[in-house]
Amino acid sequence: MTLLRDDALSVAFDHAAARYDLLVGASPGYHGHLRRSARRLGLQAEGRGARVLDLGCGTGASTAALLSAAARADITGVDASPGMLERASAKSWPGGVRFVRASADQLTEAGVGGPFDAVFAAYLFRNVPDPDRTLAAVRAAMAPGGRISVHEYTLSGRPVDRLLWTAVCRTVIMSLGRACGDAGLYEHLWRSVLSFDTAGEFAERMRAAGFAHVRVLPLPGWQTGITHTFVGRIAA
Repeated sequence: MTLLRDDALSVAFDHAAARYDLLVGASPGYHGHLRRSARRLGLQAEGRGARVLDLGCGTGASTAALLSAAARADITGVDASPGMLERASAKSWPGGVRFVRASADQLTEAGVGGPFDAVFAAYLFRNVPDPDRTLAAVRAAMAPGGRISVHEYTLSGRPVDRLLWTAVCRTVIMSLGRACGDAGLYEHLWRSVLSFDTAGEFAERMRAAGFAHVRVLPLPGWQTGITHTFVGRIAA
């Protein structure tokens, strides 16, 4: 399968940024699922005093989900797409939120502060060149006992879920992408999910990277078996 990578993918996200919120908002359960995965970080007292990394923050939908779960946390949103970050930064946020442009596997080089008590990564790992390198960079940026929640399209491995994903993409997602002039990005979305890890494979990838207590949690609705939350932590 031909996938967009690196600079080409960043350019595609830049181009789609102006319409991105409209498209994801039309997806049933999109924002509710993000909020559920953010709550699964298990931050207490509204995240008071916690330093949280929102990795691959895009236009800020995942940032808003984090705030719904941890309104008092200090949140650093990171994304490689300047177009996406421009949209995110233009929104109204509380004082504890900031945004930084950086590649997910080059957090230290970009001066992204740490260590972080929690990391939220939504729809990120399919799009990085080396998921293992990115997991290692994330782990290195976390404080002892830190928690992680990864929200990602990862198929269960059942043929029916693969068929359903393709049907939804061909009839809805890719059609909307073409209508908005972003056909390449949404074809990439379809293909990247088919070629990426299954849920079980990604959980094993997290364990191999040094995360403990890794659990795979389903999400409700049509995305059951297609989108999962992965939670884990590092040793205290």
